[in-house]
Amino acid sequence: MAVAQTEEQHPKAGGLDLLGPEAVLSILADAQAEAARAVTSAIPQIAKAAELAASALKAGGRIGYAAAGSSGLMAMADALELPGTYGIGRERIAIMLAGGQAALYDLAGSPEDDTAQAVRDFAEAGLVRGDCLIALSASGSTPYAIAALEEARRAGLSTVAIANNADTPILKHADAPIVLATPPEVIAGSTRMGAGTAQKIALNMLSTLMAVHLGHVHDGYMVNVLADNIKLKRRASSIVAAVSGCSAEAAARFLEQSGGAVKPAILLAAGSRDAAAANDLLQRTGYRLRPALTELEGSLGSQKRT
Repeated sequence: MAVAQTEEQHPKAGGLDLLGPEAVLSILADAQAEAARAVTSAIPQIAKAAELAASALKAGGRIGYAAAGSSGLMAMADALELPGTYGIGRERIAIMLAGGQAALYDLAGSPEDDTAQAVRDFAEAGLVRGDCLIALSASGSTPYAIAALEEARRAGLSTVAIANNADTPILKHADAPIVLATPPEVIAGSTRMGAGTAQKIALNMLSTLMAVHLGHVHDGYMVNVLADNIKLKRRASSIVAAVSGCSAEAAARFLEQSGGAVKPAILLAAGSRDAAAANDLLQRTGYRLRPALTELEGSLGSQKRT
């Protein structure tokens, strides 16, 4: 049986323990950069995956993540950031981590083989036809992740699979199979390193493009941010001011009128009559800010001409 690429020895790993600290770190840094570059070849597949996830959310559905070990931690990091960054409701995101909450303080290896638990976790997550599941496995053969993906397919979900080895079981039946062909790890088999880095980058790209499809990004600003602390309230105010061209003081005032929501605050700054009118306009434009601004500018221009 051929050795999986994630288990092979890195060409520069020989004698690693004999090198000086800076030489070791230089090899590690170069390997991380090489792993990051591996994501580029998967861009078309990541684009398809982002479209599947966005389509599920647009239709009122949910997205789920399923993984074990380091891949599970990468998945969890992505999932937990979505509500705060893009205002996607926590109830619309399911996280299936092999070993459950206990894995957050004891990342044991045996739960990744528990396919029966994956079936139970999928049932408990409550994902249904029309939702989207993203399953990750560095090796591509993790039983827990594969079982969750198979359950998703049987239930009629759209499916995304991410692996760091090509031609592996998890990729075979996914709607959007993503291969992150990272080089062998400097510490052979330690996929929390290069493979994990590539997975984190791919997930960042996937969820960001998903947010773009949903209209939650405008000129590089997170216009659906959930401003629930001092830092994010300042950020929301800065976004309103930057997009609309109003002052910081005016931005804070418009955010107060909109209940802290950035998109309607920007429309208020652009001339919308009140928060209710701004929200009505957003609803008509699928909650996308750019077409809402275009429609608002057109209506204001018509009023001036008359």
